[in-house]
Parts: sequence; C-alpha cells; structure tokens
Amino acid sequence: MVATQSQSVATSALISLTNGAAEQLRQIREQENIPADHHLRVGVKGGGCSGFSYILGFDVPQENDQMFESNGVTVILNKAHAIYLMGMEVDFVSGLNNRGFTFNNPNAKDTCGCGTSFSA
Repeated sequence: MVATQSQSVATSALISLTNGAAEQLRQIREQENIPADHHLRVGVKGGGCSGFSYILGFDVPQENDQMFESNGVTVILNKAHAIYLMGMEVDFVSGLNNRGFTFNNPNAKDTCGCGTSFSA
C-alpha cells in the first residue's frame, strides 16, 4: 500500500483499466487540467434503460471510498458500489462506428444496447 493524503491506495484492483482506457484517461487529465487531488471515480447510479448506469469521471476521494491503482491510474470507488462492479474491465475503443469507454461487467445480468446501463 502507498500512502496518499489521508487514505491509502491498494495495489490490488477491484476494477481493471485496459492500456487504451488508461492512456485516454491520462490524455483527458492533461487536456482538461484536472487537479492532482482528483482521481478517477467509477461507480453506479440508479437509472438508464436497464436499472443502473455507470459513473466515470474525475473526483476527490470521499469518506466511504476505496482507492486502488489500475494500469497507473488511481481509481476511487464508493464501497457500496463494489458488489456491482467487482471484476469489471473498462476499455476505450476508437473505431469507425464506435468511440468511447466500454464496460465489461461480469456482474451485469443484462445490458442495454448502448452499453452504458445494466441490471444486476
């Protein structure tokens, strides 16, 4: 474990980022001048066509967060969301028909056509 401010960063990741996702996130951080105290937040919220939608953005750690590192990116996750996201892989695709982050979630029982919402 590596100490970061008042929280520690675990070395085992609950969620994995592919090389493509990690590189895209580093580019976004640089282009948008994201402050150093903001980390990648991955989570879920109620809504979307299948029941839950994914949350992906930069944020500061909160009291109930778990922090870990994946592919050189510090990730924060609300502990209550871990049951829905454990083992998930986040990727970034850039093709002729599709460009953006994708979520490969082994806990999803059903996903919508756009891939941004799921049921558990």
